[in-house]
Amino acid sequence: MSAGPQTATAFDRATAVSPLRPGVWSAVCDSAWSAPRGPNGGYLAAIVLHAMVARLADPAREARSLTLHYLRPPADGEVHVEVAVERAGRSVSSLSARLSQDGRLCVLALAAFAVDFTSAADYAPAAPGVPPAEEVEPWGPFEGAPPISHRMSFRPALGAPPFSGAPEALTGGWLRFAEPRAPDAAALAMYSDAWLPAPFPRLTTPIAAPTIDLTIHFRAPAATAALGLEDHLLGVFRSTASAGGFFEEDGELWSPDGTLLAQSRQLALMLPMPEAGGV
Repeated sequence: MSAGPQTATAFDRATAVSPLRPGVWSAVCDSAWSAPRGPNGGYLAAIVLHAMVARLADPAREARSLTLHYLRPPADGEVHVEVAVERAGRSVSSLSARLSQDGRLCVLALAAFAVDFTSAADYAPAAPGVPPAEEVEPWGPFEGAPPISHRMSFRPALGAPPFSGAPEALTGGWLRFAEPRAPDAAALAMYSDAWLPAPFPRLTTPIAAPTIDLTIHFRAPAATAALGLEDHLLGVFRSTASAGGFFEEDGELWSPDGTLLAQSRQLALMLPMPEAGGV
């Protein structure tokens, strides 16, 4: 299975899955999408999500929730994703997935896919007030940036500069792939972990921040599907607590017109740099 009709972009090629045997798909882990300590968590989430979509084979059921636990980073090369439908109800399907490499489990995931329901009440916070993407200067390349930074376009619009010792762990701005691509659930999974970690403005020196677990809630599939190739999304990422080497990060992804597209939460490590070896 490819990622759908948008198969020409580097992201689609790097996250594509192919059937290997019943219930198992293969993919190729690409270091071009790596963070300092291995493959980016959002990148691996997109691979897992593609395999789950292929296993479900029901376009009417959109991704609503995806939770991943990262056990160890896979190396460059082939990975396998084993997917099981744990329950398929009349409106909601629950799936599990295990991404492994050379027989070693790397990512464990659970997801919910569902049709739309008639809501008893709809509500959402207002999007942050920031200048539109075209009025914000993008971050340029900088020495020591991880490979993934060259795959993305970042336009900072929220929070203090990284490593400025600010009083708040808040950061965000407009983001999209450097190679234009219309957003979908896989892109939202990628974007949820693509921005720099929320504590960076509060710190004064770089750290390593590998993800322990990541949950993404997909809030507006129809609004996401209506966006175009050139659209940036507004990402907002904040952290309120760090203790024992762990911090939490809450994220929001907004459309240009102020629709909440996705929410995320992750637990990550805060490690001194440099740090060798796995977690």
